[in-house]
Amino acid sequence: MAERAIPVYLFTGFLDSGKTTFIQETLEDPKFNDGLKTLLILCEDGEEEYIPDKFMDKSVAIRKIDSPEKLMYQYMKLLQDTTRCEKIIIEYNGMWSLDKLYEAMPRNWMVYQEMAFFDGTTFLNYNDNMRQLVYDKMKSAETLVFNRFSRVMDKMKFHKVVRAANRRCDILYEYGPNDVEIDNIEDPLPFDLNKDVVEIEDKDYAIWYANINEEEENYYGKTLRFKGRTLIGGGLDKDEVVVGRHIMSCCVDDIQFGGLVSKWKGANELEQGGWVIIQARVEREYNKMYDSQGPVLHISSLEKSQPPEDEVATFY
Repeated sequence: MAERAIPVYLFTGFLDSGKTTFIQETLEDPKFNDGLKTLLILCEDGEEEYIPDKFMDKSVAIRKIDSPEKLMYQYMKLLQDTTRCEKIIIEYNGMWSLDKLYEAMPRNWMVYQEMAFFDGTTFLNYNDNMRQLVYDKMKSAETLVFNRFSRVMDKMKFHKVVRAANRRCDILYEYGPNDVEIDNIEDPLPFDLNKDVVEIEDKDYAIWYANINEEEENYYGKTLRFKGRTLIGGGLDKDEVVVGRHIMSCCVDDIQFGGLVSKWKGANELEQGGWVIIQARVEREYNKMYDSQGPVLHISSLEKSQPPEDEVATFY
């Protein structure tokens, strides 16, 4: 018999970014108190302390995890069983990898909401010096809140950093109590999807690749032209080649190859890792490399090319 799903509300960010205050207010809110027994997991000690007497539900179980080594499935399952919780709030440590938490969570823990909090006065400095940790907290958040923001700050600087990691999350700027502004800066694509041939410039490859993965239905039937490297073999059919580029989302450690399966009659004769410019029509097809339906490029023209000025594509 499958275990019942337990909703998890995940709050991430660095020390003194506003997580504790927000969670305290959430637990004081009668709308959140729906009669389900709550487990509050604390992964760091900030300057702000919780006041359980103000919680609407006085039976909230509070447990602390003081080391990332305790983020193991067995321990998380033990917390669930001993508290008999029906929903979970996690205040996560900004210095710990989110992947470690997700790997440790029991399968029946379902993240219903993930919010990231940052101090607006220190965020850009953190991003300059600890980019990987900042990216880690932004990449899967549904909502990102900049606390201690002021109207003299340039929102575009913050917006660009966030959108390089996460193109879908809501961004909020908090100037003070009950004074919050929603980011409404538009992010138009740097290429025109209405053109007969959609030209993807070298500098826009990372944005295009992220967009086609997020909104692939917008690309079916479109003809694209872009530069990439060719990968052959590895289980591909003789008329198949993967065309793509290495992409850096955050830093050198996270560089990955991003490409799409493409059909070309002379695929098996192409140079492994060679640079080409292709023009191709995007079709939705099943492919064994995806093990599902997905975008497959049907190449109509292919020409050898020199590498782009920056061989690794970025979002900047």
